Amino acid sequence: MTAVMLLAFSTFCYAQEQSYKEFMKERKETMKFTKDQLNEKVSKNTQKEAKRLKKEGWEVAPGALPMEQQLERAYRMQYEYDLETGFPKYIQGTASSVGATFDAAKMQAMNLAKIELAGNIATEVGALIDSRVTNNDLGHEEAESTAESVMAAKSLIQQKIGRTIPVLEVYRNFKNKNKEVRVIILYNSDMAKAAAKEAIREEMTKKADKLADQLDNILGY
Repeated sequence: MTAVMLLAFSTFCYAQEQSYKEFMKERKETMKFTKDQLNEKVSKNTQKEAKRLKKEGWEVAPGALPMEQQLERAYRMQYEYDLETGFPKYIQGTASSVGATFDAAKMQAMNLAKIELAGNIATEVGALIDSRVTNNDLGHEEAESTAESVMAAKSLIQQKIGRTIPVLEVYRNFKNKNKEVRVIILYNSDMAKAAAKEAIREEMTKKADKLADQLDNILGY
């Protein structure tokens, strides 16, 4: 029993250590992007979009980056791609929500953005798998089974999403004192593929799908 407890504790400590390393890696990336954006001029299109949003009543929270910088950062990261695979470097989730308080609206918006993010991850990974399945000349039945597993894994992918990178957070007030919060979050593609792979493998294992053991090769990482 003692050995089992020690093993469990050791596993927990390892998981915590990995989680901390992941957190610090993401934090460093966020700090670098923030520093770059503060020193970077925004495009005219970004300035125009920020002006439009401000006219609609949107504003940024105190202490946050100016709206122009947030938008420029969001646009730049959204259009970064891996030149070899065509897979985006970051997957996006966007949502708005209305609440009686800023915190309530923001929390709901973040939850909705994660739901969209999970769907977008499933879509991108599904397209990547389709491409690999075609290149590997797998049969129609196998390809169909893989596509079904990807779609079924969408809710599991959402559960496995770690810390996201918030790139846009704006809000506006209504006359009834409610607040609407709009957020854009991004997720590192390597982490997205890892989360998707784990979720899809679980779905495939449930169905005793023989492709579960080939998932690493199919996804190419």
